[in-house]
Amino acid sequence: MTAAATPVAPVTVYALVRNGSRGLFWLEPLVEVATPAGRLAYGPVTPQDVPGLFDAGWLHGGRHALGHGPTDAIPYLARQERLCFARMGLTDPLSLDDYAAHGGWAGLRQALALAPAEVVQQVLDSGLRGRGGAAFPAGIKWKTVLGAPGETKFVVCNADEGDSGTFSDRMVMEGDPFLLIEGMAIAGVAVGATQGFVYVRSEYPHAIAVLEAAIARAEAAGCLGDDLLGSGRRFHLAVRKAAGAYVCGEETALLESLEGKRGIVRAKPPLPALQGLFGRPTVVNNVITLATVPWVLAHGAAAYRDFGVGRSHGTLPIQLAGNVRHGGLVEKAFGVTLRELLFDYGGGTASGRPVKAVQVGGPLGAYVPESQWDLPLDYEAYAAVGAVVGHGGIVVHDDRADLARLARYAMEFCALESCGKCTPCRIGSTRGVEVIDRLRAAPAYGDGPARRVQQVTLLRDLCDTMLHGSLCAMGGMTPYPVLSALDHYPQDFGLPAPDGRAAA
Repeated sequence: MTAAATPVAPVTVYALVRNGSRGLFWLEPLVEVATPAGRLAYGPVTPQDVPGLFDAGWLHGGRHALGHGPTDAIPYLARQERLCFARMGLTDPLSLDDYAAHGGWAGLRQALALAPAEVVQQVLDSGLRGRGGAAFPAGIKWKTVLGAPGETKFVVCNADEGDSGTFSDRMVMEGDPFLLIEGMAIAGVAVGATQGFVYVRSEYPHAIAVLEAAIARAEAAGCLGDDLLGSGRRFHLAVRKAAGAYVCGEETALLESLEGKRGIVRAKPPLPALQGLFGRPTVVNNVITLATVPWVLAHGAAAYRDFGVGRSHGTLPIQLAGNVRHGGLVEKAFGVTLRELLFDYGGGTASGRPVKAVQVGGPLGAYVPESQWDLPLDYEAYAAVGAVVGHGGIVVHDDRADLARLARYAMEFCALESCGKCTPCRIGSTRGVEVIDRLRAAPAYGDGPARRVQQVTLLRDLCDTMLHGSLCAMGGMTPYPVLSALDHYPQDFGLPAPDGRAAA
């Protein structure tokens, strides 16, 4: 006689997947639970919170103080136009199946079905401009490289993301690396290049590791290599670690570094599109520019061009950082205002104090006063007021910020990071620090208004020389934060406001 088998209760197996960041940094670590009703968000979750979350039945959508309901319904996300970042936070970054299930490789398949000139025309018609800061039309670069003579051509991705307050490139490389790989493969197909390089800043070790793993998997699956998706077309990709110099974010200094030389700026012409890496025609684009291309090819140039305003087409990944309550990434069509970003998304300052100044466009971007917060975020609108959109980095400062000190930092940063090739940048930035120091010290030494006016005149002349005489944007843009601080916050320099009132 045998004993009856003891019934065993069925066991539910749950998979724990580390996906990419959604860009809601103030809620991280953010845990999403997949339920029949969709993905539900809980965060920020600490190890101490986990027992209580299980007690609340969070695997079945249980209520908890850290619960935020459906992730897609969180206002910060729901109000965005996510094209480039559509998959971010949804997929396992290194899963080819996940990538394909969410529309991956559709852009590359479309590109392979077209003639190279037709692919280039799609990028031209989309109005896509370089997202690295210069905003040069991507299609014109590609067309130039396509038409350049030579059997060997290259595609280089500038992933030396060194601007303060910027992290969108890193998010793509770590959270959706196949998107960048696909964009670079499309560029190679379009211009006739068979080799690409991703130049990643040395401070991004995790991004480098993820990219290298993704490239290996893509090659093994036939999405890279000698037979792109079975098309007979060839494109190989390699990662190179940057040299740790800010100036290597400038495309020609980057190319010098890639060739194993000291990263110093090249004189132009010749343009890299004609004589770039190892003297060959080269496409050099930023991560976000290349990561946008698959969407353009998959959905059509007209669909992408419909987003944005004026000559600023498509969307921009905007990065909110500094003294801001809800720091993170916001992808919006051009035309959103700084005021919307600061308060509707950023939630004001983390300190709870009033916002005094906002630097837009990295460490060499202008400080934007409140009187300009309602301008549409648009390359031409910002250029008209002496500001830049740049890479979309926004750093917030409250009313305790000293703009004279921040202006000095810009000059000091340039002096430290200059490649030294041109005099306006190398010497101008050093003299700039000295002039600002004299200006800030003038009241303490009893210098009267006439002496301070003299120093201001000297500073403005110096900035003009740097603006118009520097070989690249390193020296050419350093005056932006200095002049904007001087124009909009003169009291911080010991000067009266032009209208006799406090600066905006």
